[in-house]
Amino acid sequence: MEDMEDDSLDVKDDHNHNYCASGSGKARTYLSSRLSEVPPVLQPVPGGGEAGSHRGKQWSGSSSSTTSTTTTGGSKFMDSDSGSESSEVSETDCAALPPAVEGKFSLDSTSKFLLNAMAVEDYRKNHWPNLEKAIDRLLIQNPTDHISVSYAQIYSYIYKCVCQQHSELLYNDLTSKITSHLQQVSTRLQASAPEDFIETFNVALTQYTASLQCIVPVFMYLSKFYIESKLNRDLRDDLMKLFADHVAEKHVNTLMPLLIGAYSMPFKVQPSTMASVVNGLYSLRPDWAQLAPALFSGFIPQINPPAVESLLSDYAARDQKLQMELSMNGFPRGDQSRKRASEDS
Repeated sequence: MEDMEDDSLDVKDDHNHNYCASGSGKARTYLSSRLSEVPPVLQPVPGGGEAGSHRGKQWSGSSSSTTSTTTTGGSKFMDSDSGSESSEVSETDCAALPPAVEGKFSLDSTSKFLLNAMAVEDYRKNHWPNLEKAIDRLLIQNPTDHISVSYAQIYSYIYKCVCQQHSELLYNDLTSKITSHLQQVSTRLQASAPEDFIETFNVALTQYTASLQCIVPVFMYLSKFYIESKLNRDLRDDLMKLFADHVAEKHVNTLMPLLIGAYSMPFKVQPSTMASVVNGLYSLRPDWAQLAPALFSGFIPQINPPAVESLLSDYAARDQKLQMELSMNGFPRGDQSRKRASEDS
């Protein structure tokens, strides 16, 4: 009895209840005797099972007692004040939670499906109808019309759609809406008279280009966070390609002979209209310039190949032919009496 008292006197307890030995191994003998009183810990059973769910932390003692820390066969005993609970939870502890507890922290597949369905329904009922009305107004407006459209409200709808993960849905609806509009434009062009076809095409192209100057900026958030980042494309290029596919390509075979004929007869069509249509066609499809190189070279520089010295005589003959055609069509060369006489005369 006295020996036990002597041994216990050599063991000191600090403020964290950590036992320190002041002598030669007496504290180690004391700790071994205390650990022998701890009940055995269940070992994990290979392949899972119920025993594996008990793996993790184990607390022993009352609220006023002190526990020790050691490792025996993968089990842990915490050396801390038992009155305070530990805030650390291992992954094995989370895996051991029963299904009822796990349901508090995560949604099952059915709940996620219902939430997505509700979000899509809200998009269909509230967001897209308002955006569709605004797009209709922007597409059918004339350059001289002034339509009241709240761009801040449209941008707000687009921002919400992108934040709610509806970017792909919104992009598909936008392109489908514009495609439907362009198909109607193509139908109206088909019914246009040949003498008015160039002017009608120019009006359609000009009006669509003006509409994109409003549509593209207001869809900037969708373009930045979906079209550019995920599709690696540009919104304006995509929408101009729709015009090329559904309007210009269907009527280019009708439009090109009319342009060539109008170019051969100056002022049959306004020069500004000719320049607008030719430049517009070249911006849509540069390879269309090969259908009429002489026509496109009259409005767009560097369409023809570079001049060659060996063909200078051909160039001079071509210019003389052009001057003669202009003179025959009622374009005189002007008063030649004031022209300075050459030194040879």
